[in-house]
Amino acid sequence: MDSLAASLQISASGLRAQAERMRVVSENLANSQSTGSTPGADPYQRKTISFESELAKVSNAELVRVGRLGRDQTPFPIEHRPGHPAADAAGYVKLPNVRPIVELADLREANRSYEANLQVIRQIRQIQSMTIDLLRSS
Repeated sequence: MDSLAASLQISASGLRAQAERMRVVSENLANSQSTGSTPGADPYQRKTISFESELAKVSNAELVRVGRLGRDQTPFPIEHRPGHPAADAAGYVKLPNVRPIVELADLREANRSYEANLQVIRQIRQIQSMTIDLLRSS
């Protein structure tokens, strides 16, 4: 496999990984206020994502793939909200362990990585097109 095709394969794997990362972050943001529905119930627990390196046998290229989806084990913040459906006997509600500012920063980083991989794919296609044009004219 040529180096341009391997580069396309690497960038495509990066696109898939960052798209999954953005999906996880978006889910975290959407549930940043999701409390339990019964007294003392746990709220939404932040999801985490990790990546792994994978060797493509045909191209011998190092690809990236989603390694593991996990749960953030940091403790849930609590807030005094008597009358809330998820409040315990003392009136405290467990809130999700999602920090929106952290999620937004992660989303921004994932978006930039996605865009960088997309730009690489565009450039490779342009190089391939230019190569075909050169071969046609010779």
